[in-house]
Amino acid sequence: MRLSQYFLPVLKETPGDAQVVSHQLMLRAGLIRQTSSGIYAWLPLGLRVLRKIEAIVRAEQDRAGAVELLMPTIQSAELWKESGRFDAYGPEMLRFKDRHGREMLYGPTNEEMITTIFRDGVRSYRDLPRSLYHIQWKFRDEVRPRFGIMRGREFLMKDAYSFDMDAAGGQASYRAMFAAYLKTFARLGLKAVPVRAPTGPIGGDLSHEFHILADTGESEVFYDAALEDIDLNDADATERLTAIYAMEAEEHAKVVDCPVPADRLRSRRGIEVGHIFFFGTKYTEALGMSVQGPDGVNVHPQMGSYGIGVSRLMGAIIEASHDKDGIVWPDAVAPYQVALINLRADDTACKTAADALYDQLTAAGVEVLYDDRDERGGAKFATADLIGLPWQLVIGPKGVAAGTVELKRRGAAARDELSVEAALARLIA
Repeated sequence: MRLSQYFLPVLKETPGDAQVVSHQLMLRAGLIRQTSSGIYAWLPLGLRVLRKIEAIVRAEQDRAGAVELLMPTIQSAELWKESGRFDAYGPEMLRFKDRHGREMLYGPTNEEMITTIFRDGVRSYRDLPRSLYHIQWKFRDEVRPRFGIMRGREFLMKDAYSFDMDAAGGQASYRAMFAAYLKTFARLGLKAVPVRAPTGPIGGDLSHEFHILADTGESEVFYDAALEDIDLNDADATERLTAIYAMEAEEHAKVVDCPVPADRLRSRRGIEVGHIFFFGTKYTEALGMSVQGPDGVNVHPQMGSYGIGVSRLMGAIIEASHDKDGIVWPDAVAPYQVALINLRADDTACKTAADALYDQLTAAGVEVLYDDRDERGGAKFATADLIGLPWQLVIGPKGVAAGTVELKRRGAAARDELSVEAALARLIA
């Protein structure tokens, strides 16, 4: 993509109402724009990152055996009244009436809807176990939206739901999704701390939140230092992580005798990016969902639900990966892999060389954002650093004359002067 044809409204100054780094950089780098309190438009560069995060989340859900569908954003209030949760969410739930006077709501989550969909489609134990998921926009009417997309009112979420014949099967599904979450965050370049959590209005007695450790996190997390030494690739990582002490400050304060020795107890700020629950038959009983077991007796399936804040993950990644000049994207989610910078757009030789490199990289499948604007070199470097693409490939008059280019990894101090062939080989490898 040529930057001269792109829509990238970067800002030189940090907006005064942006309190945390991720919000500041997302506004300055032209990723988002606020349209009303807690609601944001996703601009082209931000949308590319969002789609890449979504693709990784989807891939790991598919790998875990979950099946994708898509449920609507608007739900009937009757479903929530059947489950007894209509009043539990309080003013966070956006309620309204349609033109016929029917009570509706903008869904904050989908336990009721998925239960009725599954109820109407299965009859026998042979249809279990199953896990279903979707990636859909949600709305929660936060009383005080803040920190940009980290605590907005509208957000993109992956929510999955498991159905099993018995509690043992339900807990196995829970552990499988726990492991899938660890793999998801690792692929995004993040290490997540799983924290035992209260279940709140979702229900049940087994729940974990996943926190990304960052100094600007909204929650304080206490955990056993042994957690830091666990290799997520180990076969028993899930079992070990679920057994190690980790709690948010509010829950930690309720513990009379902390089981962790003082020299091993750590305290850090964390950003919640995922939350999983196992709540048994709460919804299947309330909504009359049952299947016939192998002995002919009907049973209510055991359920779990599993959420990941897809849009919130972008903020968490930026909080964990930035420097004084801007964002430093992990390769897996970078909107483009290479910032191609032509220092002299008015120079015919530079333009010819840069155009040729752009064509070669694009033909090889490399995602390139080509800064072909008639701007000063300093402004182009500042934009490239701000938006944080992994590589910067720089074309200037001296290099063109010598048959060389400069290649720099974002975040590294030095630029390598290479032949065009060597630079292409490194970027295409």
